[in-house]
Amino acid sequence: MDKNQKKWIYVSLAFSMVILVFILLSTFNEETLQYLFHINIWFLLLAISLRFVSFSLWAARIKVMAASLGYQVKYSHCYNMVVANLLIGAITPGQAGGEPVRIHELYKADMSLGDATAVVIMERVLDAVILVALTVFSLIIMGKVIWDMGEGIVIVIFFSLAVLIFFIGLLIYATRNPESAKDKVMRFLHWIELKMKNPGIHKIIASTDVEFDNFCSGISAFTSHGKKGIAQGTVFSVLFWFSEFIVASVILMGLGLPPSISESMLSQIIIALISMIPLTPGASGIAELSATSLYALFVPTAILGVFIILWRLIMFYLNIVFGVIATVLIFKREIST
Repeated sequence: MDKNQKKWIYVSLAFSMVILVFILLSTFNEETLQYLFHINIWFLLLAISLRFVSFSLWAARIKVMAASLGYQVKYSHCYNMVVANLLIGAITPGQAGGEPVRIHELYKADMSLGDATAVVIMERVLDAVILVALTVFSLIIMGKVIWDMGEGIVIVIFFSLAVLIFFIGLLIYATRNPESAKDKVMRFLHWIELKMKNPGIHKIIASTDVEFDNFCSGISAFTSHGKKGIAQGTVFSVLFWFSEFIVASVILMGLGLPPSISESMLSQIIIALISMIPLTPGASGIAELSATSLYALFVPTAILGVFIILWRLIMFYLNIVFGVIATVLIFKREIST
């Protein structure tokens, strides 16, 4: 791990910790101690176990999608790349930095770079489609609750929703009109080259010229003989997001509170949307504050801060711990080969 990565880990952790301490201090009172005395550790262990279930479902999604393109990638390899990508996701804005890790690891599993990129991009497409569908469903079923959350949250929800829809539309356009999409992308890169006058941009343009064709070839494979992979990937994606979103309800039960499944699921969908906006490393600070605002609507103030801390420990801090271990394993493999 280089110095720059270490710096971003420290920044991400420090920002998150400051916010968590602020939330805890602003919600802690005598009643908080009563809740702490009645914590059910088994529910908390179940919440941690669900993280491993999430990793397993994510790894299974990658494996079946790669298999649909004709590649047999070991499940253990898929699992380790998923966990390793969590570390980079935790130190990059909007948790969007893990894709290169997954592409690299699929390439190391003897996939072509274009097909590896196609698998990872299609993963994100499935995630985007599911989140859009869940958000629209939530707006229909619980529209009044969402509007009552305040204008700021509503604006962020619709902005994030628009970004996801744009992303999906862009990929559909690139799939149906590859030559036109490539022409627009290359024109944009050439425009950047003229503005920045950086020699390094030329290398990016040359690489993009080749890899865009590889990417389109991979996407075309998915839309032809790889349709089975999309169908199976969708199933695993739905299960993955459910396992992610249910963790908060399990933590609530561990604190002696009702699971509030519908309210918690809605909150998790909104947090997932907000966390995709690339503002801070790993969405640190953003996730804590948005979760506090949302869960304050149905979680007692006395235990709210403790809940947010436990939720972030399991959903963010453990990502870094597991990610470091998986990354070390990858480094050892690279050194030995």
